[in-house]
Amino acid sequence: MIMRPVFYAAAVLLLHFLLTATFCDGIRTIGGGDGSGSGFLEAPEYRNGVECPVSANKDLVSSCDPDLVHVAMTLDSEYLRGSIAAVHSVLRHASCPENVFFHFIAAEFDPASPRVLSKVVRSTFPSLNFKIYIFREDTVINLISSSIRQALENPLNYARNYLGDILDLCVDRVIYLDSDLVVVDDIHKLWNTTLTNSRVIGAPEYCHANFTKYFTDAFWSDPVISRVFHSRKPCYFNTGVMVMDLVQWREGNYRKRIENWMEIQRKRRIYELGSLPPFLLVFAGNVESIDHRWNQHGLGGDNVRGSCRSLHTGPVSLLHWSGKGKPWVRLDARNPCPLDHLWKPYDLYKGNFIKDHSSFSSSSSSTFLGFSSSTYLL
Repeated sequence: MIMRPVFYAAAVLLLHFLLTATFCDGIRTIGGGDGSGSGFLEAPEYRNGVECPVSANKDLVSSCDPDLVHVAMTLDSEYLRGSIAAVHSVLRHASCPENVFFHFIAAEFDPASPRVLSKVVRSTFPSLNFKIYIFREDTVINLISSSIRQALENPLNYARNYLGDILDLCVDRVIYLDSDLVVVDDIHKLWNTTLTNSRVIGAPEYCHANFTKYFTDAFWSDPVISRVFHSRKPCYFNTGVMVMDLVQWREGNYRKRIENWMEIQRKRRIYELGSLPPFLLVFAGNVESIDHRWNQHGLGGDNVRGSCRSLHTGPVSLLHWSGKGKPWVRLDARNPCPLDHLWKPYDLYKGNFIKDHSSFSSSSSSTFLGFSSSTYLL
């Protein structure tokens, strides 16, 4: 009896998926191939509708095109299956899928080189506009402290701190998405979020959450550092879904502000939970609040047990498996949570990617592009 609301929510969302995914306005679906050699099936090709803005140069899509929606994600061998599913979900529901540009941040020493990851993305999404950047781990490795879960100590989790430095200067706005989510609505709606009162980021806020638990007693007992929240009314927000104003980010040197708190953490141990608390310290209480439908988070359970969770009350535009449990792991183990079945329709995985590609050596080139040639190193 306890699980009935969960199954009901799952049934409603599956019905929504079946009714809207294939016939989404502005999308024409073409049969895909087998993605030979990539470990992933080739996704259907999604096309713009007649109402979509037309680029001046259709043959050469530039990341500086003002009509593009910019999405930044990390890309690594461990979470590649989730990243591919997330991209698939964005394209499947976008009203103008050809106007979405993906910026992928790849780890320098991943078992699969950035060149291999680029080939996988291209074979899975032949028409995708994208660019891959290498994130050098030594940029942040000396600032990372131990966390409640080892996975949260991965340097790539901190790549979002450096988007203002990594992406082209002409990119003045970006949506950051984690790899363990699927979008079930038009990404253009999220892109059109207005950041008011000079706010730098927008995200769903959760002001009823116990904010004090994100920091240690050492933080709250220190009258100097805890004063950071005295002029604000801080609320918890999840950094896996954010709309970011990169112009203000760069001008305000927010990368350095976050790094300053990470340096204090190394000396004082003021929090336990990876890359999230520095964002809360810098931004909580000054975030453009976005509707909760854009981050139904926590579906991966807590950070210890990864237990099953139900949906928050209200409509859903994005499902996020933050927490220890990931849907592809639980589905493969044949022990899924009810909501994990909502992730599966976007899964394009068909083979053992790591086994097939781990022997590839890392490339010396720093950027791999889906549209032109360029070089960048952080």
